[in-house]
Amino acid sequence: MIAGSLVDPFAGFEEEYEANHPGIDLRFEGHGSIQAIRQVTDLHRQVDLVAVADASLIPDLMNGSTREYTTFGTTEMVVAFTNRSRFADEINESNWASVLARPDVRVGIANPMLDAAGYRAILVLLLMEKQSGEQIFGPVLGDHLSPPLVPTSGPSGLEVRLPEVVRPDAGGKVAIRDGSVFLLSLLEAGGIDYVFEYRSVAEGRGLHYVTLPETVNLGSRTHADVYRYATVFLGFQRFTAIGTERVGLPIEYAVTIPDAAVHKTEARELTEALIRAIAENRIGWPKPLEPNAVTLWG
Repeated sequence: MIAGSLVDPFAGFEEEYEANHPGIDLRFEGHGSIQAIRQVTDLHRQVDLVAVADASLIPDLMNGSTREYTTFGTTEMVVAFTNRSRFADEINESNWASVLARPDVRVGIANPMLDAAGYRAILVLLLMEKQSGEQIFGPVLGDHLSPPLVPTSGPSGLEVRLPEVVRPDAGGKVAIRDGSVFLLSLLEAGGIDYVFEYRSVAEGRGLHYVTLPETVNLGSRTHADVYRYATVFLGFQRFTAIGTERVGLPIEYAVTIPDAAVHKTEARELTEALIRAIAENRIGWPKPLEPNAVTLWG
């Protein structure tokens, strides 16, 4: 089970790995990162490896289902678009928030209850609002959901609490899909104008994109303390004790082998090969990150 943002880069790796390992058939299945984990924890599917776009989800949602995980990659959030997007010739690093807030501009985000890119889009907007002192989250996103989402001031900065189901309102300004990569066909067809996406995905798909300030884009460890000024609380009513609080953090991808994995030896070999391929830039994205193994328990 892998994050949807890993589907494209892992496709080439799959072909190479199977060619070098006769008898091994890799079967990658892409989901939003939360949904990928829930295939193991909730649906109890037989899974040998889980790779997610947010390393912090593993200790929050899988503690007791896996013993350790390894971080391996990073990227940053951007606003992606095409030549067909409204105001494509006007948007830039200085005015992107005001362009996205225009009433005739359609914006897409991943479902924050299922996909890390979704709640990271909210974190980006909260950070931008806090740092600019202007209302940004509501005009771009929060005012166009049903029910509307309103940021509040919390102990560490701005917070948003999500309902259990996040829906766009009837106005049609916002589109929500289960995973960020599922928005790309809608973007390329002109159904939406802009999407909050990972830079690695935008570059891999050949999309135009606007870079965001380092203090906002969740891509810099230097600004880790700044990112913590934004928090999203997920609306999982059944899991109020774990995993509902997503604090702004630098983006880190991670891979883990569930305790219930049947092919543990093969999964370890695959994990080592994946990390090595990313470190050697043989997988085009995400950006390599010095691997760090974290033990959860036992």
